[in-house]
Amino acid sequence: MPELPEVETVRRGLAVRLEGRRIVRVEQRRGDLRWPLPVGLPARVEGRTVRSVGRRAKYLLIGLDDGMVLLVHLGMSGRMVLTPIDRAAPPGPHDHLVFDTDDGWRIVFNDPRRFGMIDLVSGNALPTHRLLAALGPEPLEESFSPDCLSDRLAGRQTSIKAALLDQRTVAGLGNIYVCEALFEAGVSPSRSAASVAGKRCLRLVPAIKDVLTRAIAAGGSSLRDYVQTTGELGYFQHAWAVYGREGQACRHCDCEPARTGGVQRLVQSGRSTFFCPRRQR
Repeated sequence: MPELPEVETVRRGLAVRLEGRRIVRVEQRRGDLRWPLPVGLPARVEGRTVRSVGRRAKYLLIGLDDGMVLLVHLGMSGRMVLTPIDRAAPPGPHDHLVFDTDDGWRIVFNDPRRFGMIDLVSGNALPTHRLLAALGPEPLEESFSPDCLSDRLAGRQTSIKAALLDQRTVAGLGNIYVCEALFEAGVSPSRSAASVAGKRCLRLVPAIKDVLTRAIAAGGSSLRDYVQTTGELGYFQHAWAVYGREGQACRHCDCEPARTGGVQRLVQSGRSTFFCPRRQR
């Protein structure tokens, strides 16, 4: 599933082509994705001008000139690809929504597994929307500080890995970037969240921000389905320090995997966690 860097990369790509443009045509090619699509979606969006393209956690927020917002989640395999209309191929079997703009660009929402979703919501109702209301702070905002995270971890006996994956703790983090940030901060994924509150947050919060910033600069990480709006892959997977590197040396480490076993993997709440037991305590 795309995490914050992938969604932010898509947001930036869409913003360049959508903000200030009028949507002149919407083709809806099925009635549902993960959930039913909004009733009358094409008629409610056609003719509207896009005022903003934002993001909250792993959700895209496409603001229209009538005060409504397209709330989009890419799910497991969703992608939004931009193509000039005069060079666009005919829609394929997994191209479920097609948006054409007044300056000749086409945005296609493709989702083979159909775990993505689109809703049409009043901008005033976004803070209380069932998918957004309980989300924690945005990790790249200045307000997400060591004190902020420490307050959210205080007294929690779950593992720090599980706490960071909880979108109520901090919004937008997923398995890849939690593993990478914990490695960078030198924090064991098995450590209790409560024991990280305090001085360890002084290392962890900058690590989270650094990992996310570098991942966005690289266009995110491509595993199976994720691509940027240009159709290009992301490149941050080539910079992973520990994720997916079981048995290998972690990045910037002088250990010998034949002797130490290298990066280790454990399963937490059904998810693979990759870590360096020599660096992370």
